[in-house]
Amino acid sequence: MYGANTQSGLRGDYREVRGDFTVDQAREPYGEADQALWRALYARQAALIDDYACEAFARGLAQAGCADGIPELARVSAALSAASGWRLVAVPGFIPDAVFFSHLARRQFPVTVWLRRPDEFDYLVEPDLFHDFFGHVPMLFDPRFGDCMQRFGEQGLAALDADALPRLARLYWYTVEFGLVESAAGLRAYGAGLLSSGGELRYAVADASPQRLRFEAQRCMRTRYRIDTYQKTYFVLPSFDALADTMQADLEVDIRRLETVADIEAGASIAGDVACCASPRLAA
Repeated sequence: MYGANTQSGLRGDYREVRGDFTVDQAREPYGEADQALWRALYARQAALIDDYACEAFARGLAQAGCADGIPELARVSAALSAASGWRLVAVPGFIPDAVFFSHLARRQFPVTVWLRRPDEFDYLVEPDLFHDFFGHVPMLFDPRFGDCMQRFGEQGLAALDADALPRLARLYWYTVEFGLVESAAGLRAYGAGLLSSGGELRYAVADASPQRLRFEAQRCMRTRYRIDTYQKTYFVLPSFDALADTMQADLEVDIRRLETVADIEAGASIAGDVACCASPRLAA
């Protein structure tokens, strides 16, 4: 999402990019080594779904049907459109914030076409095809979550106009990328950064180390985050209704209220925080 979050050179082929930064997936060659890597990544993460992922993600992953190899975005896009009105567009890698939010506002999710190398199996800085597709696309099959993502697009465009993007970026980070939600089965992940990670998914849901706080939008927007380690703080939704209510509000009002309020360091606690525990069944 945010190219400024990495100091590495951008990957991806931008030579044939269109005005909206889309490309044709068919022009990105995938060999058998890529297909094998995809299947290995998928198998690792799919084995964690029952214990760590929310129900909406599990349902969406089954609908996406991408276990056997690198997905054809056009095929999945047709199924996604029928389910929630979203479609997928292929992009070469990081795209400008205004373009990204414009796609979301039109219920189009940008999916990077390049796949990580085998030596990046466990970690890479820049989102690749596996992160974008496996992590994000299943949740878009849920119409309610899809509505929240469309509102992120609309709110993002408004934040750009108001020069207030960093606050909204934190909210996106702590929800869409690294969000947790309470469920009847215990604490579960819905954030793409967690669901596409072999190590941090377990850590976020069940480890005793990180701070887990009840979700509150202004607290998220004040809190710094880390891109070089596991997160020190995770925010937990009581239900997806809380995220829907937040995204329907005018976030510019909240952002303006924070203009003179100090940031909070990752992992720090403040008065008023409400702690949420890890899943008792998994942490035992």
